[in-house]
Amino acid sequence: MRREHASTLAVVATVLLTNDDGVHSRALVPLAHALGEIAAVRVVVPDRERSWVGKAITRYEDLVTETVVDRGIPIVTVSGFPADCVQLGVFNLFETPPDIVVSGINVGANHGQAYLTGSGTVGAAVEAAIIGLPAVAFSAAKEGEWATWKPWAESDRSDPMWERLGRVAADITASVLDTGLSADVHVLKVELPANADVDTPRRFAAAAPVRYGRLFEEAGPGRFHHRYPGGLYPIGPMAGTDFQVVESGEIAITGLHLDTSVPVSEGVRIGLERA
Repeated sequence: MRREHASTLAVVATVLLTNDDGVHSRALVPLAHALGEIAAVRVVVPDRERSWVGKAITRYEDLVTETVVDRGIPIVTVSGFPADCVQLGVFNLFETPPDIVVSGINVGANHGQAYLTGSGTVGAAVEAAIIGLPAVAFSAAKEGEWATWKPWAESDRSDPMWERLGRVAADITASVLDTGLSADVHVLKVELPANADVDTPRRFAAAAPVRYGRLFEEAGPGRFHHRYPGGLYPIGPMAGTDFQVVESGEIAITGLHLDTSVPVSEGVRIGLERA
């Protein structure tokens, strides 16, 4: 059943919304409208698609901003990357910082370990966590074949889906505003099945142990362009992971911690340490 959230959130909470699909994403405005039902919303997004850029920060070029209005939503566009948008949205563009950063809804899933460091959607949320703000990264899994679903999801025919998924994302965001995140969770990564609604079951799940292969193909002598054929291959058990949860038609929530260090074997330690 859908939870009813305290109406005071609309008065006291401020959400900074960004994405990596850019200002023209069909998911953006429906999500902004849905978040506007629970909080004050500031929208700062790249001026074009910036997928696969991770947590890149613009260093050697000036960032150019412009404010546009789309279906009643003021949107600040930025010439840089999703993490740039978070930086400007927190420190430069508004008088006060937001209470939470929401990134997405990404056109396509970000389930599994393979996309964690490359996703601009997740990267924006990680930038927020580094700053010290709670952050949620939302992605929508395809329905059917990617080659046909993606053009549809980027057209106005998909608006009813994005409006529905926007309500789901806003409901989850309201829950985070209600409860906060535990100290060991810096980012929530949420994978939404394309047909999800506010009553769809939600499960915490680990990021699936998956990898991908070649990302570039030759475009001419000494020239290569990005062409991801899709597909992930498992390198470990998939049961209970975000991939498996989404495949079962449920919403997968994954808590991410920025400390990704792990213990090493004694043999490696002996081989590398020096007194």
